[in-house]
Amino acid sequence: MGRIRTGIRPFLASVAVVLLLVAALGGPARGASPRVKLGNEVLLEKFRPLVAGKRVGLVTNQTGVNSRGESLIDIFYRDKDINLVALYGPEHGIDGRARAGEYVASYLHPRLNIPVYSLYGATRMPTPEMLAGIDVLVFDIQDIGARSYTYMSTLNYCLVAAKRDGIPVIVLDRPNPLGGLIVEGPVMEDRFISFVGVDNLPMAHGMTAGELARFFNRKIGARLLVIPMEGYTRDMIFQDTGLPFVQTSPNIPDLASAFGYMATGLGEGTGVGQRDQFKWIGGTGIDSERFASLLNRAGLAGVQFVPDPRGSAGGVKLVITDYRTFNPARTGLYALAYAKQLKKDFKVPKSGETIVMFDKIMGTATIGQYLEQNRSPQEIEASYQPQLEKFKHERKKYLIYGTEPLSWPVLGQQIVVFVDGAPVLFDVEPYIDASDRTMVPIRAISEALGAEVGWDEASRKVSISRDGRQLVLTIDSPRALIDGRAFVMDTRPVIRNGRTMVPLRFVGELLGVRTVDWDGSLRLVTICN
Repeated sequence: MGRIRTGIRPFLASVAVVLLLVAALGGPARGASPRVKLGNEVLLEKFRPLVAGKRVGLVTNQTGVNSRGESLIDIFYRDKDINLVALYGPEHGIDGRARAGEYVASYLHPRLNIPVYSLYGATRMPTPEMLAGIDVLVFDIQDIGARSYTYMSTLNYCLVAAKRDGIPVIVLDRPNPLGGLIVEGPVMEDRFISFVGVDNLPMAHGMTAGELARFFNRKIGARLLVIPMEGYTRDMIFQDTGLPFVQTSPNIPDLASAFGYMATGLGEGTGVGQRDQFKWIGGTGIDSERFASLLNRAGLAGVQFVPDPRGSAGGVKLVITDYRTFNPARTGLYALAYAKQLKKDFKVPKSGETIVMFDKIMGTATIGQYLEQNRSPQEIEASYQPQLEKFKHERKKYLIYGTEPLSWPVLGQQIVVFVDGAPVLFDVEPYIDASDRTMVPIRAISEALGAEVGWDEASRKVSISRDGRQLVLTIDSPRALIDGRAFVMDTRPVIRNGRTMVPLRFVGELLGVRTVDWDGSLRLVTICN
């Protein structure tokens, strides 16, 4: 994907290494049902009214399939209730065949007779003309979990365009192949933001497309809905999902390449690069044996390095022995630091008025400076830890999945509440009371809004604190206090099935949320902070 490549011809790995990789990858037994239900399947099973009767624009490519390998393009096109009117393709095109960085033109789909707009051609952001005539923009593309892989940049640009044109965006969520636990690398600095690093993320962000959409949207404010997966948890890597892996781009044919992408592909412009579709790293003037020895003694989890010289280029093959503990971004930074020690003509690209691709990929000029100073990989790693820890704290607000699988209500049958794009899971169902107010469990909605809840049993008062505001409600009373000022509601909080139920719109507005919208036909509440 993108710029992380060297142009060196691929070299076939040895049969033994290939067998090792296949064994390590594992996968579902033949005929086994996937453990995870994709966002596109959940959409059609539970949230179908969001697209039924709508003119739909679909951002996708060859990875946009369900668990049976059926293209969402065909599923939408065959569905009599869904009017698919336009397709939008990212880098590599809608079929994933164009080479990295290759210009892709827009065209009319020969079979479906609808426009296929390229978002990696004359423009990388949908224009108003491209979005004219659609009611909703749906995004369904498989990512590989690396900041510099541009599919999520396309998602970001689509959110910006949709905000501009007042069009809602539905993101159909998919697994992060690397899982949700590996968060690594320098965090993108504002100066170096580009299409290969579109926001303040570390190299490995540990987020799904839906979680990234929520993170991106903190700056954008588009009308966003994320349709989550069912059965997915943060600790899953792709092999745990039981889903088939579809080649994401010409150089990512399998999971070994997806995991090796950051481990071997960070050296743009240094003379150190990848081969074998991100399964080998090296360069001219490098002693393969010494390179392998340094890397194998570094304590990098889940991987071993096999000396593998290629003509005048010395290098190593990656053998991933444990996909759960393997940390691609950390491995890639260690590989570059050791290559700098061994390669006399190692070039450190430097940004001036023009930002070089190396710094765009790193997200900072600091890594290049440390390499030039021959800093150890441990020193480089320590340098970005403070910002990385800040990011880890910040990202918590945008995560959807935890350690237990989620199951969502059915739109149109039960009241569904979305907060900042993600549906809220309640253990007691929301309902409409006699005053025509939507009542929801206070603790669940407060946590979704980033508020803290307090309860006084003696006075039967519940307090909600958020961003310096405090709302105090009393069970069975219409009176409320907001920062000490009294208000009277047209309804009252109650205890129902052991949960304190409060009027959603009143609570949201008094706590300062941006919008609280109700769609009665869908029984859908959308809240934007």
